[in-house]
Amino acid sequence: MAILPEIPASLRVLMAEVGPRWAEDTRGHIALMLEKFSEVLVWAPKQDVSVQRNISYGSHERQNFDLFVPKVHASSRPALIFVHGGAFTHGNRNRTPEIYSNVLYYFARHGILGINAGYRLAGDAVYPGAAMDVASVVAWTRANAETLGINPNRIFLMGHSAGGAHVGSYAFDSRIHPAEGPGLAGLLIVSGRVRADNRAGNPNAQRVETYYGSDSSIYENVSPVSHVTRDSVRTFIAFAEYENPFIDVYCLELAYRLAAAKGVSPQVLQMKGHNHTSIIAHMNTAEDKLGRACLDFIFS
Repeated sequence: MAILPEIPASLRVLMAEVGPRWAEDTRGHIALMLEKFSEVLVWAPKQDVSVQRNISYGSHERQNFDLFVPKVHASSRPALIFVHGGAFTHGNRNRTPEIYSNVLYYFARHGILGINAGYRLAGDAVYPGAAMDVASVVAWTRANAETLGINPNRIFLMGHSAGGAHVGSYAFDSRIHPAEGPGLAGLLIVSGRVRADNRAGNPNAQRVETYYGSDSSIYENVSPVSHVTRDSVRTFIAFAEYENPFIDVYCLELAYRLAAAKGVSPQVLQMKGHNHTSIIAHMNTAEDKLGRACLDFIFS
């Protein structure tokens, strides 16, 4: 059995200190959490997963992904595509040597083929360019299902932060996904900015404008929450106690809209004590609450 690294008590103390002050310096706090969790994740188990890196799905240098394959052979396992954040204008699927690979190592250790997807950032692609990149990765995964040993009807899509906006746009907006539907068994939104906004309190307002444009009158039409219907894909939503401004509000709005449209509440999890970065950076450590909830969603 794999031995998972514990989150050190000193890091827990640091999280408790910066959490209530998160919005005072989101960029600085994000960088701090990336550094500290990368030190922990060095010790996370990786030996039962085979990784193939830099697989291209397009001509742009960011249109690549890494493939995380469980070493235990299976002919019809689920697959999960993960889409990273970065406030629309920056970020990388390998933000550090450990993050965001930790997410895909976690799922692969539990028998789920993982894809860590890159996409074009704002500047190279404005809305809906990144969501169209997500569409391309989903299409590639479906087309290669037999070779990958996955069930094409068991493909899940997961996005964090701005990645949550991109996967939400693909999954919910019929203008972006194929006419036959998104081809997903489920959608996992983690701290996703699922509503476009350039409000004064949003520290990333200018970056939102770089991707969506500065005309806020179009934001309702381009926001993932605006395209929820009764037939929307089954969705899991998680957010942290200490979020980048408004993200928790928009995650709850998404939950409400899904509940209103479907007549049943989606699965929602608030991660107490966590912040916008630790909620994803802690995956594949000994703390398993979010990971276990995701697995329950996938295998239910």
